[in-house]
Amino acid sequence: MIAVAITLSILVSILFFLVGGLIVWVVSQHIENNKVPYMHPEFFDQNGNVIPDEILAFRFEGDLNDYYDEEEDSSEDDD
Repeated sequence: MIAVAITLSILVSILFFLVGGLIVWVVSQHIENNKVPYMHPEFFDQNGNVIPDEILAFRFEGDLNDYYDEEEDSSEDDD
């Protein structure tokens, strides 16, 4: 009797695991296919059209850790 109960509980657990995985996969596919890209309001003109020519991008070169090391060195000199 106990062997039957263990077997059935294992089979039900596996079934719930598979059904749950299938549901998660279907929902993730639905979300991925119906996703609307988010854009900041600054990217649009007064009529709601995207402004392609006036968008700026910045690239910072160098290691930011050098900046923080300089601040720590100057605070140690103040002591």
